[in-house]
Amino acid sequence: MVSGYEVAMLPLALDMTRLAVAVVGRGEVVSKRLALVDAAGAVDVAVYAPGAGADLRALAGHRWRDGLPDTAALAGVRLVIVAGLDRPEAEAVAVAARSAGALVNVEDVVDLCDVHLPALVRRGDLTIAVSTGGKSPALARRLRRHLERAFGPEWAGRLEELAAIRRQWREQGLTPGEVSRRSDAYLDEKEWLA
Repeated sequence: MVSGYEVAMLPLALDMTRLAVAVVGRGEVVSKRLALVDAAGAVDVAVYAPGAGADLRALAGHRWRDGLPDTAALAGVRLVIVAGLDRPEAEAVAVAARSAGALVNVEDVVDLCDVHLPALVRRGDLTIAVSTGGKSPALARRLRRHLERAFGPEWAGRLEELAAIRRQWREQGLTPGEVSRRSDAYLDEKEWLA
């Protein structure tokens, strides 16, 4: 139900090294979305930004295209992120993207989205995502700031520590259930979440 926007979402973690991505739009928001995609490790990225300024062209480099994509341009793309376009342009890009088989995110236009981009806290390989299903980006940002304080930079090392001991247990032939129980006991002993 889009009118009242009661849609059940399934959170996923995407391996951006395996997906072709297009970032489409105008203005500073395109630079922010491109930076997000780059930080996630995307390697196959096209940037469609009509009349882009020098800063965005420099950030995009060889990936920049001057204009909006059609279905043919989006062939093989699996995720299209749209920002800074007016509604008719955003709708046209969304239709082209879906015709090419891509999932679509249009910033601040919930009814055009197949996926939402959550607010993220990254600590090494630990990623904590907050989504409001597009209902309140401000709340998602505030929750992200709260989580950034609660889960500081030390959590990157903590995850690596737990991963190393978990590998040892698995190499010792412990069952998945026993590895899980020992992991819980280890976390309790460390009191990281106390």
